[in-house]
Amino acid sequence: MTNRRLNQYSGSLSAKQVTYGMNAALRNARRLLADAEMLLQAGRYPSAASLAALSIEESGKAAILRSMALAQDNQEMVKTWKSYRSHAQKNVAWILPQLVLQGARRLEDFRPLFESDAEHPYLLDQIKQLGFYTDCLGGAHWSEPDAVVDQELAQQLVQVAELLSRGREISVREIELWIKHIKPVWRGSMEWMKTAVANWYAEMQREGLVPPGKNAMEEFLWQGPGEQDPSAK
Repeated sequence: MTNRRLNQYSGSLSAKQVTYGMNAALRNARRLLADAEMLLQAGRYPSAASLAALSIEESGKAAILRSMALAQDNQEMVKTWKSYRSHAQKNVAWILPQLVLQGARRLEDFRPLFESDAEHPYLLDQIKQLGFYTDCLGGAHWSEPDAVVDQELAQQLVQVAELLSRGREISVREIELWIKHIKPVWRGSMEWMKTAVANWYAEMQREGLVPPGKNAMEEFLWQGPGEQDPSAK
């Protein structure tokens, strides 16, 4: 009990360890979502909003762990662990439903999620804090959760948390194939990386890890659902 800080790990992970971490994060995201939904029904809007934000953060860990499996050296590994423990880095996807409503369908349409100067990840973290704590802001203005977070905002965040926590159970084989296809081109040409992701999904289809038929990942990367392949013209 004398150690005041958690002994946080920051080394490399095997495919099995990455898979466990991803699934654990999604399970916890769904647990936090369930708590947020109960609080929303009880009219406890600030706490519901803050727990929904925590659920969104947990869902965001899965993508960071997926990139961790591709780390090329210790420096990149340390940087990725820093992202894993950063609230802002785990919050990038929370505006995804908004982008979809605005017509986003292809990979390029979702670029605003990852822009280096994007403010939305920090905004969600601020909302989470405002839902939990009082604070003195601006010109000595006291902020109280009940006065800042209303039912509409809480409902919106719970809906986003529900969407992002729908992820399926990840298998170790999926991550092994991810490393096989993506690591050789990681942080290289965008076209090479797109091709590698499409090939990864195709091999997942061949092994029965995802539904057969049209390569949905290929469609997302280059076309968007229902659009004609530009190369076919």
